[in-house]
Amino acid sequence: MSRPLLQLALDHTCLSSALQDAELLQDDVDIVEAGTILCLSEGINAIRQLRLHYPDKIIVADWKVADAGEILATQAFDAGANWMTMICAAPLATIEKAHHVAKQRKAEIQIELFGNWTFSDAKNWHAIGIRQVIYHRGRDAQANGQVWDKEDISRMKKLSDIGLAVSITGGIVPTDLLQFKDISVQAFIAGRALSGSTQPKQVAQAFHTQITQLWGKA
Repeated sequence: MSRPLLQLALDHTCLSSALQDAELLQDDVDIVEAGTILCLSEGINAIRQLRLHYPDKIIVADWKVADAGEILATQAFDAGANWMTMICAAPLATIEKAHHVAKQRKAEIQIELFGNWTFSDAKNWHAIGIRQVIYHRGRDAQANGQVWDKEDISRMKKLSDIGLAVSITGGIVPTDLLQFKDISVQAFIAGRALSGSTQPKQVAQAFHTQITQLWGKA
């Protein structure tokens, strides 16, 4: 299995604050995400500004697209995103149209696994060319005490077996990573653990230390 990447999720309501955190952590993360909250607050300019400031980073537009896949993928990728998220409830035709745009621009679509989805869905996504999914434990679920369990790990393994690289998000901290050592992880996505920390660079280093111990060096 390849070494997982570390992704900074910028779920700020203010672009200037998001850029401050991105600037502080730019040398410590592999991927910079314009989170859903940031994009709703600041619009497509959030993507443009992140691309302008970080030309060598993977930039994610976390738009959780459910419809108008071709139009929104075109906007996201033309603004500078490398990856765009789509919600798992989106019709297959919508995902396929977005994926077609992504292929033209050497970009990728990520399917966000919120709510109800099946492994038949996952096989259909893979069949049309999708290669990334995001396994998500939502904010509200965390607040209600939901933890990662054996069923989550089993589902992630099945997704890996289908051929889908899994990014993992939802209150992830460095000590969580051991649970996922047998998964083909694309990236660990951290928002509050990094930007909400009083020592964000030290937390980022702790992530990398754990990743190296479990998956080896780059």
